[in-house]
Amino acid sequence: VTGLFAAFFFVLLLICLREAAALGRLSKVDGLRRSAQRALAEEDLNAARRLSDQLVALYRHRKETEWSRDRFAELAPDQMDAAALIFLAEQELLKPLDAMAVREVEAAARQVAPITALVPLALADVVAALTANVRMIRRIAEIYGGRSGTIGSWRLTRAVLAHLVATGAVAVGDDLLEPVLGGSILGKISRRFGEGLVNGALTARVGVAAMAVCRPLPFSEGKRPRVRGIIQRALERLIGSS
Repeated sequence: VTGLFAAFFFVLLLICLREAAALGRLSKVDGLRRSAQRALAEEDLNAARRLSDQLVALYRHRKETEWSRDRFAELAPDQMDAAALIFLAEQELLKPLDAMAVREVEAAARQVAPITALVPLALADVVAALTANVRMIRRIAEIYGGRSGTIGSWRLTRAVLAHLVATGAVAVGDDLLEPVLGGSILGKISRRFGEGLVNGALTARVGVAAMAVCRPLPFSEGKRPRVRGIIQRALERLIGSS
């Protein structure tokens, strides 16, 4: 009995340490984003250089950023103001990670849309969509270096929902899908298929919000992925694979 209790508390300790490490990684990424915002607001070149060094250290073990890190190290000394240096870091260090995150969002949207359209059970599609969204948020956090545990996942989900509410991006419907599909198409197709498209579009919005929350740098002007483009590519690949 003593041995079982010891094993139980040992496993519990490991779980707590894992959750604490995950929360620490998320806090580190949050701290980098706040540092970038301060450096941009104060136009502090020294703070921007410290931030860029931290970013390079964060991704030094990521093979997909190896070429980008070398290019950034070559170009960074020529930057003479904070905004230019942070923009270069975003362009060189985060560009491959942004592409990976966008692919995750497209994959989640492609998964949610047909599930909603084809699953006849009332709550099964809701559970499937929620699971796909939570998994997408966790994966996006991992891409940007903020791997999360169970507690961290719920914290991330809450932050993403708060971001959606703050930016007014909760509502989605015919106004978003018509330019993608052409015409008032939701009125011409089955109700379930229309719901699937709407849920896929909402998943894309959640994914873009997750990128904004999990990214160590804020999006510069014109760099935020367009939800409409993500939906269009997701639907094209879904139709092409069917």
